[in-house]
Amino acid sequence: MEILKTLAVALSLGTLAGLNLYLTVFVTGLAVRMDWVALPAPLQGLEALAHPVVLAVAGVLFLIEFLADKIPWIDTAWDAVHTFIRPVGAAALAVAAIGDAHPVFEIVGVLLAGGMAFSAHSAKAGTRVIANASPEPFSNIGLSLGEDILVLGGLALVAWNPLLALFCSVISVATALWFLPKIVRGVRANLWLAWMKLQSPPDSEKPSAPLARLPERWDTLLRRMSASKSAIEWTLPCISRRGDKLTANLSGWIVSLADQPAEVYFIGRTWRGGVLAALDIQGATIEFHDGFLASRIEIRHRDGQPKQGFSFDASLSKSAQEVASRLIDDSRLASRSPGLAPRLT
Repeated sequence: MEILKTLAVALSLGTLAGLNLYLTVFVTGLAVRMDWVALPAPLQGLEALAHPVVLAVAGVLFLIEFLADKIPWIDTAWDAVHTFIRPVGAAALAVAAIGDAHPVFEIVGVLLAGGMAFSAHSAKAGTRVIANASPEPFSNIGLSLGEDILVLGGLALVAWNPLLALFCSVISVATALWFLPKIVRGVRANLWLAWMKLQSPPDSEKPSAPLARLPERWDTLLRRMSASKSAIEWTLPCISRRGDKLTANLSGWIVSLADQPAEVYFIGRTWRGGVLAALDIQGATIEFHDGFLASRIEIRHRDGQPKQGFSFDASLSKSAQEVASRLIDDSRLASRSPGLAPRLT
């Protein structure tokens, strides 16, 4: 049982270090130095965290992280630097916690602690990139304070019941791994939008009209999946937002076909293959929003179903606004003429 408790402490500290290494080290060392906790014999290695030099370094670094972690995009840069620091720090904590155990047990503990720290760090860093899509700093501040509170609560749980803390850590890491594909898609989409924002030309040089044709590979995919040979009325590259038809952060194109005036298509691709979604815009409410990283179009179905949205990079803001105007016109026209014949180009 003592071996299991030692491993529980090592892995729990490792998971918390993946969220905030310096706070974990500082509070653990302070608790030992102030005799808030009594370390059993197997955990005597953690006494090194109570050394004044360790406390001073961890405290200063935590103060720096406390400030950096609440500034949009600075927090992402800080997380990028700590991609390897946090797992390595978690492994060092595991070594200190396990002490003079059997080498096999020590190696397994170090590997597990580093892996759990990396999972927690990845979830934290990915969530921050997604939150940075909004220009306001309050979401970053809220997330950062929430993570600090979570670390403090986790350390208290480790001191009170290491096995329960280990159970919570395993559940948290499993949840992070479950959502990791979605987080990766969100990170990729937001980093791409941020890059395009930096590369965006002046407003006077931005295109003001959507495209009239798809790149060949996308056109081939559209024809194969829709079985339509109709001419393309207009099209524009976009990223899907979460809605009733599509999951979030799928890269693709929004397309209007000449013979389908009451529908708009999204054609995209995932690792599992192509994705085609047809959205009925007859009587739908179309909204255009010009955001910080990207402009977006939201389509709310007339039946009150959840809205479906699309994001467009900053260089296409004028074209996206033109697309929204065309969608509004098509929606009104289709509503007045439910049996509308195919439009001619």
